[in-house]
Amino acid sequence: MSALVILSSIILERELHAEEAVSRRILRDHSNPLDVPDFKFVASYRVNKRAFEMLVSVVALHVKESSIPARLQLAATLRFLAEGGFQKSVGKDVVVAMGRSTISKVLKRLLNVLEKYICPQWIKLNMTEAEIAASKQHFLQNFGIPGVVGCVDGTHIRITKPHKDPSLFYNRKGYFSINAMIICDYNMTIRAIDARRPGSSHDALIWSVSRAQEYFQRNYEGGERGCWLLGDAGYALQPYLLTPFRDPSVATPQHTFNQRHSSARNIIERTIGVLKSRFRCLSRLLQYQPHKVVQMTNVCCALHNICKYYKVQELVEFASGDDENEHSINVEITNETTLDGEAAIMRDTIANLLHTNS
Repeated sequence: MSALVILSSIILERELHAEEAVSRRILRDHSNPLDVPDFKFVASYRVNKRAFEMLVSVVALHVKESSIPARLQLAATLRFLAEGGFQKSVGKDVVVAMGRSTISKVLKRLLNVLEKYICPQWIKLNMTEAEIAASKQHFLQNFGIPGVVGCVDGTHIRITKPHKDPSLFYNRKGYFSINAMIICDYNMTIRAIDARRPGSSHDALIWSVSRAQEYFQRNYEGGERGCWLLGDAGYALQPYLLTPFRDPSVATPQHTFNQRHSSARNIIERTIGVLKSRFRCLSRLLQYQPHKVVQMTNVCCALHNICKYYKVQELVEFASGDDENEHSINVEITNETTLDGEAAIMRDTIANLLHTNS
């Protein structure tokens, strides 16, 4: 008797799953994300309809035809990145209407496509002469610091315990993460992202082995001068990376410089805040292995820039306070004892000018 009950339960469960699958397909066949009102569309997918149509035109070129149109695969992916929830909850969206296993396949497929074809187009460290001039003018007029083309900082993305080398991903805050280095310009456009490093890696180490550091060093060695980033005390002072003085006395040129430097650097904190607020998967625990979290981070940064380009309204900023004041004493001492001579002179000159004009 018990065997018959179990068999009946299995048959009933399969029938229910089959009915749900049919219902989802009917919903998909009759749904179009673009039919959603504009405000709800942005709230659900974080991009506006113009940006969505642009993304669909790219995705459709690289996704094989199936029973699920490219627009719905893109909608499911954006919905997941926006909410950071489980795949099951995304699949219950009446527009998306997909099973959990389908969501998993779609997410894998679309992340590959977006990272390969969208990220290189929308995240570019190389700036035009007009963009460089605009950035320098912004930082000079607003903070009195000349030559600044952007700011750099790191932010932690929470992940579950990785299968491989978990100790490398356990950060000093007491959780598993990847440490993503982000560079932005004055307009909060993300110019570079390096999310390949585990959470135990310090900001200074990530910078030192990054392609961005190679780029600025190469330009400097090629004769470029008066063009640099702003970084916090966790980074070493370099001719193309201005960092604050260590523990300056009040009412000194060094203290004045640090105040202006801190105010100017606020743009990178705001950029990270907007990024994590818009794509909440980056501010929540991600139940994925590091390589997929790296993909998600890269894609979210590209989508952030797309939102800037298409003038998508920003959401309430996320307070990204988990990365502040994490720099160890040893790192700060290294910063002071390995100063580049030319960089030190340059920083002193700027500090004296700021203090004189304050």
